[in-house]
Amino acid sequence: MYKKNGIIKIILILALIILMGIIDVWCEPLPIPKIGLDIETAENPQDVALSMQILFILTIISLAPSILIMLTSFTRIIIVLSFTRNALGTQQMPPNQVLIGLALFLTFFIMSPVITEINENAFTPFTNGEITQEAAIEKAEEPIRNFMFKYTREKDLALFLNLSQVKQPLAMIDIPTSALIPAFIISELKTAFEIGFFLYIPFLMIDMIVSSTLMSMGMMMLPPIMISMPFKILLFVMVDGWNLIVRSLILGFN
Repeated sequence: MYKKNGIIKIILILALIILMGIIDVWCEPLPIPKIGLDIETAENPQDVALSMQILFILTIISLAPSILIMLTSFTRIIIVLSFTRNALGTQQMPPNQVLIGLALFLTFFIMSPVITEINENAFTPFTNGEITQEAAIEKAEEPIRNFMFKYTREKDLALFLNLSQVKQPLAMIDIPTSALIPAFIISELKTAFEIGFFLYIPFLMIDMIVSSTLMSMGMMMLPPIMISMPFKILLFVMVDGWNLIVRSLILGFN
């Protein structure tokens, strides 16, 4: 009892000291910051150009996730990984954060040659003042377009070219990027769904075998998923499934 009273007294003394320190701080005059947003008329073209550059950079930063999804291998990878989890029937294992993180690192690994080329031909010369901003954008766009052309089906590309009603291009350089990007995306979707279909087949066979076995034994009230899931996980681990899937995804872009 005496120990508790002593502890309470110590706590009250410490609280009083802290409170006195806070009061002393509040009693001192604090400078009040002035925050304002001024919109003034540009005095020269350089001010306008600087404002447009800042606006352009902010727009690029806000669209960075969409650019990552649309112009890289991320779409195919994340869809295949999601199909794998659904085929195993493990619900939220592995969690979404793990799948997205793995897809991001695989994307950086696959896109590293493109990133290196952009850095060597566009970013580094631009920062050194060797080329203009327009030339840097053109040089940075070239490797990305080449990557998308490599994995875009002609049928999908022809679809958007016909819908845009542009003149039939004579070469790849004449194809507008606005038609190339959606064609690349639906091509990646088709490829990812094809891979997902083949991933489902072995696990579907296990579900059918387990379901037929349970019905023949008269155990119709027992959910087949509860019995088949351990066998599917065992099969996936025995064949080293993650290694096979990641290896197939990476080789699919080489």
